[in-house]
Amino acid sequence: PPRPDFDASREKLQKLGEGEGSMTKEEFTKMKQELEAEYLAIFKKTVAMHEVFLCRVAAHPVLRKDLNFHVFLEYNQDLSVRGKNKKEKLEDFFKNVVKSADGVLVAGVKDVDDFFEHEKTFLLEYHNRVRDASAKCDRMIRSHKNAADDMNRIASSLYTLGTQDSMDLCKFFLKVSELFDKTRKIEARVAADEDLKLADLLKYYLRESQAAKDLLYRRSRALVDYENANKALDKARAKNRDVLQAETSQQLCCHKFEKISESAKQELIDFKTRRVAAFRKNLVELAELELKHAKGNLQLLQSCVGVLNSNT
Repeated sequence: PPRPDFDASREKLQKLGEGEGSMTKEEFTKMKQELEAEYLAIFKKTVAMHEVFLCRVAAHPVLRKDLNFHVFLEYNQDLSVRGKNKKEKLEDFFKNVVKSADGVLVAGVKDVDDFFEHEKTFLLEYHNRVRDASAKCDRMIRSHKNAADDMNRIASSLYTLGTQDSMDLCKFFLKVSELFDKTRKIEARVAADEDLKLADLLKYYLRESQAAKDLLYRRSRALVDYENANKALDKARAKNRDVLQAETSQQLCCHKFEKISESAKQELIDFKTRRVAAFRKNLVELAELELKHAKGNLQLLQSCVGVLNSNT
């Protein structure tokens, strides 16, 4: 799961601390409530993503038996997590370069199994589509947040105008300021819901589809090794030299290829079932929340218009 991003909230917290003396009580309370809502949304998102990840590991036939996983679950003290040092990061970089170069060579190999050939084509397209959708979703959420910020500024300006005098026009300003403030809260809630239900889902399956592509790469690599071992065995038999060594190598490559093919097929079938269920669940829940927020906005507007009409 990705590391939670508290940077934006920290900046707002710092501004809140610096500007406490120059703010009105209402402005300070409003900004404090915004910060609390942001922290709560990030916390919920982090918990949800870690829950999905841990459930996946617990359900995995191999990883659930891992000793480190059991230690993590049973450890009742604070965990000390060390980040990668420069040497480890450099090693990862070179591994990725080698893997990319090898991937180009392996990609040209025609798969002997139609199922895996179809999955390879599908996952390449699927990964690109999810990546594009994720970027567009982030832009959409940013627009909602910007709209909420604009509404906050408009509400504050109208409130300032409304407190200047006791005229009917000032009452109008105060009522409209209240409308913008309540609408801002709904707009911020929309952004938080879209972030939790859609943006996180797309980012999660962007990584999942990349993991599936990596799995197919490892299987293709095993297939190439198996084919090369068969060729080496044929050459050894033709020359009648190192036949036993070539046979052993060929058998090991065959076993590795068959084993990874079996597990990869099941993993890919599970991946399809899992992602369809996840997208259906989250999109239905998001649609219900969007309808709820839209109805809330409509009721606010109708109520405000009704009050303004009764005062004129």
